[in-house]
Amino acid sequence: MTPFPLQRGQHGEPIRDLQRRLGAAGHNPVGAEAGSFCSSTETALQQFQEARGLHASGVCDEQSWLALVEAGWKLGDRLLVLSAPQLRGDDIENLQRALNHVGFDCGRPDGILGPATIRALTDFQRNCGLNADGICGRKTVHMLDVLRRQSGSGPGVASVRELESVRHTTSLHTLRIVVGQFGGLSSIGRSVARALRQQGATVMSTDEYDAAAQAAAANRFGATIYIGFEASPNICADVSYFAVPSFESVGGRSLGAHLVRQLDGVLPIAPTLRGMRLPVLRETRMPAVLCSVGPVRDVVDATGALTIAVVDAARMWGDAPLPVPSD
Repeated sequence: MTPFPLQRGQHGEPIRDLQRRLGAAGHNPVGAEAGSFCSSTETALQQFQEARGLHASGVCDEQSWLALVEAGWKLGDRLLVLSAPQLRGDDIENLQRALNHVGFDCGRPDGILGPATIRALTDFQRNCGLNADGICGRKTVHMLDVLRRQSGSGPGVASVRELESVRHTTSLHTLRIVVGQFGGLSSIGRSVARALRQQGATVMSTDEYDAAAQAAAANRFGATIYIGFEASPNICADVSYFAVPSFESVGGRSLGAHLVRQLDGVLPIAPTLRGMRLPVLRETRMPAVLCSVGPVRDVVDATGALTIAVVDAARMWGDAPLPVPSD
């Protein structure tokens, strides 16, 4: 079992494996001594993390390692079948992107092989005269490649579906909101949740340490939006929403843009908006944002102003969840 975290100064077979996987993912640590976590390895890891929408810390934690493992799968490398735990990988994201592109809605391309993807896959197989067994093998991959080349370009059905789902939002009172925090910011989470309830929203709070558990809770709750907070020991003010090269959550981006505007002047530095692939954003099924803020003491001292800013942003999003096109 790989001992996490892997970081600069360490040596051994786990580092050699890390370097090999970085190279296979297109981020070769040039000039690095095999098995030595040197500056070149750190830089290559940071580049990989940045490209994958993860925090570019240069430290390989379990999250970064799993991303490296997923990056090693290409569509057609293995049979894709519904299982427990669910399969994850770039091959699955490519399958989802292809299905959405040719009109079979499997939801956002998150790289997780769940029931929605299997339903879309089975429907595709049935429509193409293939064995509709919900298993993606070589024949299915070949047919997807043929149809994808013939279908031209476009946003895909998943993007259209999210646009339609948020278009019907009318006000803060209609929203079901999950407010989450990942340690050190419980007072902020409670304050924001309480203020949103006072404004008429239906709110659930969660402080599960595991991002997957928070996402699962939000999905079960049937949330309209998820607003999360994570603490940083450094000066930080990042607002993130789900985005991968082939897809971005338009509702999440719009909510994030409202938050960035309202939080300007509240946090120690001006906030920035970033499309990322962090676990809680990847696994939620609704527009979601994660506010990475720090240092904790300064942010907690601004709880009152921060709460007002978040409530105002949620209200603005509820009134107009889609961005206004620019001229």
